[in-house]
Amino acid sequence: MPLPRFFKFMSHDMAIDLGTANTVVYVRGRGIVLNEPSVVAVETINGQKRVKAVGDDAKLMMGKTPGSIEAIRPLRDGVIADIDVAEQMIKHFIQKVHGPRRFARWPEIVICVPSGSTKVERRAIRDAASNAGASQVFLIEEPMAAAIGADMPVTEPIGSMVVDIGGGTTEVAVLSLRGLAYTTSVRVGGDKMDEAIVSYVRRNHNLLIGEATAERIKQEVGCAKPPVDGIGAVIHIKGRDLVNGVPKEIQINQGQVAEALSEPVATIVEGVRVALENTAPELAADIVDQGIVLTGGGALLQGLDEVLRDETGLPVTVAEDPLTCVALGTGRALEDPMFRGVLQNG
Repeated sequence: MPLPRFFKFMSHDMAIDLGTANTVVYVRGRGIVLNEPSVVAVETINGQKRVKAVGDDAKLMMGKTPGSIEAIRPLRDGVIADIDVAEQMIKHFIQKVHGPRRFARWPEIVICVPSGSTKVERRAIRDAASNAGASQVFLIEEPMAAAIGADMPVTEPIGSMVVDIGGGTTEVAVLSLRGLAYTTSVRVGGDKMDEAIVSYVRRNHNLLIGEATAERIKQEVGCAKPPVDGIGAVIHIKGRDLVNGVPKEIQINQGQVAEALSEPVATIVEGVRVALENTAPELAADIVDQGIVLTGGGALLQGLDEVLRDETGLPVTVAEDPLTCVALGTGRALEDPMFRGVLQNG
């Protein structure tokens, strides 16, 4: 028997985009209320672990912590790698949003999961949310959430394709009538792009840079195809010289970054090509008209839409707000009965 609306309001039912890089929380009736890094700083004293910071505060500590404190990303490739730390992180975010309302029941929670995640991985996510205080946990597949958030016609008898490029995975899916007609999950995303940049700089410049520097390079001069002049914009970066061990500053240009990112970009393109090859003819005909929609933080990589357009010959567009599509879609699935059928419980 559904609880009265008063109790639903008090409970702060929420939708969570539990991402490898960031966690976004959407609250029923309020929209997105939290967007913080999926990072937990854990301090170990006399063998006992204690959470020191979560989210923004923990992200600032990455690469700069003393020996007793470790900054941990509890998710890897879109799924939980450290269930205890993930549980603490989810609990922190729930309490931060929910507040200290003594008489409110714990919330219903909808969490998105990669389409390629296993039953064990999904159980880990559900258990972490339940142990963190959820009264009931529903799951929604990430590409479905992204498509709903991008206002794609997922409830209609029309085939459409979404490519959601997150921190840990790229989800490629063909959708129709509230279902996934075809889906594949490629474990390449923003994190693999950062790793590729770190490797490139180390290999070609004998310079060791951290994750934060690689992310800044990607955001400021990252591109999926070389610029016309082969150089493009230039950025100055600092790191540790691997030859003499001292700090050093160099400059890197867009052409070099495009070269660094060529492998992860090619993997994403191949994932899209495989999905198209495995799509039923009737749905494929719809995709020719509808095109491909890009969502997720990786959709912001300059020139990626052009590369996919050139490789597939299909129209490719970037969603209006690609960073929040999954969270918005998960939130709409929580609020709108029309999408209740896409949720998984059990």
